[in-house]
Amino acid sequence: MENFNPIDGAKTMLQPAREFSERYLKAAADCLKQLSAGDIAKVSRVLLDAYERGAQVFIIGNGGSAALASHFACDLAKTVLGKNIESTSKRFRAISLCDNVAVMTAWANDVAYERIFSEQLKALAQPGDVLLVITGSGNSPNVLEAVRMAKSLGLHTIGWLGFDGGKARAQLDDYILVPVHDYGLVEAGHDVLAHLITAWLMAAVAAERKAA
Repeated sequence: MENFNPIDGAKTMLQPAREFSERYLKAAADCLKQLSAGDIAKVSRVLLDAYERGAQVFIIGNGGSAALASHFACDLAKTVLGKNIESTSKRFRAISLCDNVAVMTAWANDVAYERIFSEQLKALAQPGDVLLVITGSGNSPNVLEAVRMAKSLGLHTIGWLGFDGGKARAQLDDYILVPVHDYGLVEAGHDVLAHLITAWLMAAVAAERKAA
């Protein structure tokens, strides 16, 4: 996809808000059209399989991706169950490794920032669990170190990536790529993925519950 520069054309004068909005929305729509439904299906099935097996899903990211990691962990643990939470005894075991600030800063301060996720995995993960990385560049050292640790522990690794996927692309078992060179649009695409996959998992879990 052609690179999107949000300030292109605004270097000498402010673009009218409507014109800028139309241009940005078109770029966002074009970006979403580039997403692979097949890749989304693969990642969605990995998460459903984790639910069915009772495996733990760990989610990580930096900055805005850290916020989305927390958001998606909430959606898996709570939203996927639907409104009638008493209708099933099985729960999604999902946790964002971005949420324990004390643990993250302790590892960052005492050892190295790139170990803030990998050391948590070493303490908590079991073979057969799943690691989901959310990253725009795919090159963050702490994300790559977490993927390396996850694979050594026997976890299935999946990712939501941006740009060209970075170094993480070749290291993950499955991934979904948002192929645009703009962090805002990449994060917007990842937000859509979170809600899309949550909606599919809600339907899948409800169907399993009904069949049972």
